[in-house]
Amino acid sequence: MGTGTVESPATLYGPVSLGLGVLALAATFFLGVFAVLAGSLAITFGVLGLVKKFNRTQCLTGIAAGAVGVLLPLSFLLVFTGGF
Repeated sequence: MGTGTVESPATLYGPVSLGLGVLALAATFFLGVFAVLAGSLAITFGVLGLVKKFNRTQCLTGIAAGAVGVLLPLSFLLVFTGGF
């Protein structure tokens, strides 16, 4: 069984949030719909990680990157189409 440490799926919320946030930032300029989806998931996992109090720095960075990944494509949509 090991050293006695208990691995919880909640310990992965921070790295997953950070990874999805970076992916959302990378996809912002090329795949807007995918960036909104990945950014939304990054925000969700980041908030879950903050609630569980695991990897707070990664969760906050994932939330920030996910928010930019969601808001930037939506702002492009607003600017280039003249509104919703």
